[in-house]
Amino acid sequence: MRQRRLMNQINVVPYIDVMLVLLVIFMVTAPMIQHGTIEVPSAGAGTPPPQAEALVIEVDAEGQLALRASISGSSRALRNDQLQPALLEALEKNPEQAFLVAAHNTLNYQKVIDVLEVARGAGVRRISLITQSSAPQK
Repeated sequence: MRQRRLMNQINVVPYIDVMLVLLVIFMVTAPMIQHGTIEVPSAGAGTPPPQAEALVIEVDAEGQLALRASISGSSRALRNDQLQPALLEALEKNPEQAFLVAAHNTLNYQKVIDVLEVARGAGVRRISLITQSSAPQK
């Protein structure tokens, strides 16, 4: 009678079966995961953009737009369709013009994104968001 030789290979079929079952479980449960809400923190002290020559695009709590010549200057109200021509006019005077977006903290974030998209469409290359410092006050 002939003796059987031992096989020195691992049978991977059961491992593949387990892997496929886990893959199906993850594929089914992944869309059911609840997405939580996040609270965006205020920014700490950083290097502020040059504010002396920056134009400020203000967005109030109702979504109304205004454009200020500087941080301390007076503002003029704009309609939504007037924002892009105002930005183009400022960029004609100075192509490297810096802009700041000052939005009310209760404003829908989509409105801020819309303002940034209009600025990008106008060709603005230097734009920042104004944030309230969270550093302790002395």
